Amino acid sequence: MTKKNSNDQIIRMFHVYKRYGAKAALFDITLDIYKNEFLLVTGPSGAGKSTLLKLLYLGEATSEGQILIDGMNLTRITNNQIPYFRRMFGIIFQDYKLIPTKTVFENIALVLEASGKKASYIQKKVNSVLRTVGMEEKLNSYPPSLSGGEQQRIAVARAIVGEPKIILADEPTGSLDSDSANIIMNLLLDFHKRGATIVLATHDKELISNSNGRKIYLKQGQLQQ
Repeated sequence: MTKKNSNDQIIRMFHVYKRYGAKAALFDITLDIYKNEFLLVTGPSGAGKSTLLKLLYLGEATSEGQILIDGMNLTRITNNQIPYFRRMFGIIFQDYKLIPTKTVFENIALVLEASGKKASYIQKKVNSVLRTVGMEEKLNSYPPSLSGGEQQRIAVARAIVGEPKIILADEPTGSLDSDSANIIMNLLLDFHKRGATIVLATHDKELISNSNGRKIYLKQGQLQQ
């Protein structure tokens, strides 16, 4: 592995804990994630993988410790700043989290509308990412009419449309067949080649063994050596 420079980290975690009552879901996590890295967070169900990702985009707050992302200390970000902070991320969930009453186009366009982009730009950009994920013919479809693999491709399009620095993917292939899973992984690898940092949480052993990215292992909330 090539040695990284000290200023290459885009995410830094220092002695991070996350507690729910008396139980620690994450225990003393210290971790550096580098710019344009493809990092796999592995471990069994319940190990704390999803919790770790939630802390990164302020889906939840740390109980103890500090997280720095692109030089910003998350403990100093106010509630009003959170929507702007999250524009740095594209987030992909296992259960897609698409809005069923909005079309494919509208689901993706929401990201750009929230950041104040003009309608002409939104039209071009959404059409472009739909071509990238091979779903341009589905732009007027509604999510419930699509297969799981198709919905996850739309979720990937939504995650990349804002050209984020960091993609967080939480078990993105967990409910998909192998062909659909391969499509999703290839899309993530393509966006990684364009310069994004990818943090992917998974317990899929085949996906882990086939990936060249760095791997870290969580067990019962602790980072294993």
